[in-house]
Amino acid sequence: MRTENDSIGDLQIPDNAAYGIHALRAKENFINSGEKIHPYLIKAYLLVKKAAAITNSKIGLIEQNISEAIIDSIDDLLKEIEETIKNRGASIYENIIVDPLQGGAGTSLNMNLNEVIANYSLKKLDYNYGDYSVIHPLDHINLSQSTNDTFPTALKIASVFLLKELQESYVYLQKALQRKEVEFKGIIKLGRTQYQDAVPITLGQEFAAYAQAIARDRWRLYNAEERLRSVNLGGTAVGNSITADKKYVLEVINVLRKLSGTPIAKAEDLIDATQNMDVFVEVHGLVKAGAVSVQKMCNDLRFLSSGPLGGIGEIYLPQKQAGSSIMPGKVNPVILENTIQICEMVKGNDVVITNLAGNGHLELNAFTPMLAHLFLKSLSLLIKSNYNLSDNCIVGISANVERCKENLISSSAVAAALIPKFGYEKIEIIAKQSYQNKRTFMEELLASELIDEHELMKILSKEIGIEFE
Repeated sequence: MRTENDSIGDLQIPDNAAYGIHALRAKENFINSGEKIHPYLIKAYLLVKKAAAITNSKIGLIEQNISEAIIDSIDDLLKEIEETIKNRGASIYENIIVDPLQGGAGTSLNMNLNEVIANYSLKKLDYNYGDYSVIHPLDHINLSQSTNDTFPTALKIASVFLLKELQESYVYLQKALQRKEVEFKGIIKLGRTQYQDAVPITLGQEFAAYAQAIARDRWRLYNAEERLRSVNLGGTAVGNSITADKKYVLEVINVLRKLSGTPIAKAEDLIDATQNMDVFVEVHGLVKAGAVSVQKMCNDLRFLSSGPLGGIGEIYLPQKQAGSSIMPGKVNPVILENTIQICEMVKGNDVVITNLAGNGHLELNAFTPMLAHLFLKSLSLLIKSNYNLSDNCIVGISANVERCKENLISSSAVAAALIPKFGYEKIEIIAKQSYQNKRTFMEELLASELIDEHELMKILSKEIGIEFE
């Protein structure tokens, strides 16, 4: 064990631990939520630290051998976090030990990273962990910085990374829906409004509408990315750049832009960008809108597949698992149900993010850690959910053509499509007769010999814009 101290007192730290006293205090102070700091936030924060180290070295604030050790250490940590992102390991969490739900506006995570980078750097120079007289977590790793400018900047970069992935997941889902649009283009069925029979539509048109909604969400996110490109790095504690060299403030964002591959820019007002989190409310609102579109579609698919014998039953969902411990043969729409629950979580996160952003006071928002965690979690959940929905549900949907036809024929909804040819009054008489004779509209229509089934299908096809085969 090694002894480290701060203004509160001493703590014993395991000799092989790259974290230090500040991280350990945070670990002991806050509950263990069972969740981890989002790996993309760690990645983005490491890039911020690397940009700071490069810039501090460039303007002569850190000696070259120390800056090289720091930069090499950050590169090692970036490799570790990439392995975590690719689900090939989680060694990074042996040293990034603080809980995502922490007090202090993110200071605990910043200190944890400062300590780990410092200790990795010490090893590079053949010193022991904790020998901070050579490389110090604050005097070197945190030089020219504050939690209050590095944390929001890292969060925005992490969000941009994930927004790009979320856009890609929507593209994937949109293409799956468009393939179904083509597959189902000639299947005429009953349309429904307010759960009641409406005019005819094709199954392909229904899936085309889903695809269009998803496309709209994709473009919303593309435009939303721009809102996250304005960062407050260089503003330090409250946005007025106290303790930061002017050369550093001018250069650090240029370095970070190249490292991260994101077109970030210095905020016009660093004080505003330090204290206000409204941009995350705005962007998450668009993320929520996407979740709403997906949820609406999933509810539709559950309804259209309901039964299958005692309900609507116009589509078949892929059978994924047994649906009941007591009813043999029952299969539930579990992928759709899973997706809907994730969408509900995103909607719930939106409420909390909105409340947290509104609870910022004066020059800082102390609740940024939870805001960050929920924001990134929403993005990650939707990314995984969109791919899962596509692969485990959408691609396997098939049409129950006979049921589509049966439901259509059983309804009087086709009456509206016949008005242009025969007039409202003549069709109204047939509708009344079907009710009086207790027959379906189609049965009464065909019995009237006004039209045969073949000609009827031609008219329906023309009215809803498809070619009759």
